[in-house]
Amino acid sequence: MKKYKRLFWRLYPSYLLITLISLLAVSIYTSLAIQDFFMEKTGSDLIARAKLLENQIMEHLLDQDYTAIDAICKIAGRLSQTRITVLINSGKVIGDSEEDPDKMDDHSQRPEINKALRGDKGSAARYSQTVKKNMMYVAVPVEKQGKILCVIRTSVPVDSIDKELKKLQLRKLIAGIIIAFIAAWVSLIVSRLISRPIEDMRKGAEQFAQGNLSYRLATPKSREMVMLANAMNQMASDLYDRIQTVSSQRNELEAVLSSMSEGVIAVDPDERVININQAAARMFHKVPDKLVGKTIQEVIRNPQLHRFIKESLSGEEPEEKDIIFYLDEEYILNTHSSTLCGAKGEHMGILVVFHDVTRLRRLENMRRDFAANVSHEIKTPLTAIKGFVETLNSGAIDQPDEARRFLEIIDKHANRLTAIIDDLMKLSEIEQKGQISLEQAEILPVIKNAVEMCQINADRKNIKIMLECNEKLTANINAPFFEQAVVNLADNAIKYSPEHSIVNISAEKSDSRLIIKFKDQGIGIPKNHLPRLFERFYRVDKSRSRKQGGTGLGLAIVKHIIQAHGGTITAHSTIGQGSVFEIQLPKYTEISKKV
Repeated sequence: MKKYKRLFWRLYPSYLLITLISLLAVSIYTSLAIQDFFMEKTGSDLIARAKLLENQIMEHLLDQDYTAIDAICKIAGRLSQTRITVLINSGKVIGDSEEDPDKMDDHSQRPEINKALRGDKGSAARYSQTVKKNMMYVAVPVEKQGKILCVIRTSVPVDSIDKELKKLQLRKLIAGIIIAFIAAWVSLIVSRLISRPIEDMRKGAEQFAQGNLSYRLATPKSREMVMLANAMNQMASDLYDRIQTVSSQRNELEAVLSSMSEGVIAVDPDERVININQAAARMFHKVPDKLVGKTIQEVIRNPQLHRFIKESLSGEEPEEKDIIFYLDEEYILNTHSSTLCGAKGEHMGILVVFHDVTRLRRLENMRRDFAANVSHEIKTPLTAIKGFVETLNSGAIDQPDEARRFLEIIDKHANRLTAIIDDLMKLSEIEQKGQISLEQAEILPVIKNAVEMCQINADRKNIKIMLECNEKLTANINAPFFEQAVVNLADNAIKYSPEHSIVNISAEKSDSRLIIKFKDQGIGIPKNHLPRLFERFYRVDKSRSRKQGGTGLGLAIVKHIIQAHGGTITAHSTIGQGSVFEIQLPKYTEISKKV
């Protein structure tokens, strides 16, 4: 990630650089101006000095007293610390404050002298071969009646000017350093004054970004910053209110979705999950937080559901359909879809609602099966009775042996019809009473009475009934109803057990419950039949059941009796090894229990 400099480190160096550049420019300009000033002042001084000697030199020049002129040059030069040179028109030196004029060469070609010989003041700065120094020269023509008589040249070493300039430069440098420090300090203050409010706003923006919308920016001193701070504070306040509103609405929605028993899944036009409630997650054994953003194909693998969602997304009308799902077991979910629209009416996807109708559909099937089974079970003996009565009426009654056999068959079917009606009456009695009276009693005598009632059928098949029960075991029971349940279970175990086998009946306590088990060594029950085993008239093997003489209501009666006692009954079976029916009763139940 690219790193950016803070605003302070952009402002401060910029201000400092601008100040230093300005200071440097002023310094260079003043240096040049001072140098020009000194050179101009020195030139003016040299001209003035030459003018002071003009009258004296002119007197001796008219007399051609060159020696006197040389003497004047030396005296004046010593007193004024100025080199003074006098030349005639030919360029010959006739007087010099520092050298012997006779030994000096022709100076007419010197720039300043050349200019003076033309009637103008000349000046120059150069290295002197005579005195071996950098010198500044000024040459002034001496005229009389428009005629140039001679040239007076005055000069001083440039070193003296440089010394003065260096002194000024040093003072200027010290002043510049002081000014630079002051400028740096002022730039620092100004930069901080500008960057600090912005830095405070940055920190405030970070607080807002982190969710701390109660944070408020301090009021800066500048008008623009005040307006910006107020705008940001107002934005945070408005944003806080909106977030609170959205959070409240979201929490209400989550509460509604979580409290629903129906599963709800919101799907976008790309078939991706937008939202899913807890009920839907439980239905499909998923974790809700991990499903959002995934496609419906990744979440639930069911071709029927995929087609249903595609049709719902492509259409505008609500769709409804029962879809079968295979999870731990078979589920039937009534699936309903409706269109999701945004605030502006745009299509956002669909809302799919799942209602578990497995039990409802099974009850409907049971109701249909019950009606069909009752009709069939009653119609079969009635048809047989009617058929044999017609046979007797057609003349068989005159044949004693045949008539007796037919009457026995009629009696058998009448007894079966009576047994079916009796069992139906028992079920109706349990359901219509609404509640049965329970009292605490020992269960061993009740189980013994039931076993004695089944002993005759057991003896016919040489089946041994083993009973294991503590004499002190008690429970809140209705003895006649509970005895009927034990008889039905024991008789069922005997019917479907092979000869010379054993039926075990055991009772024991476990924590706060009483457990009674009926274990046989019969043929066993296929696993797919176990869930419907306690339905009325439900038979695993219809032909075998009728051969055994059952009505198909025995286990249904047992289930209703045990439920009336506040208990449960379950069945476990292994093909070829036998079955186990297990009753669980509370050790202490209410005196009266609803069915």
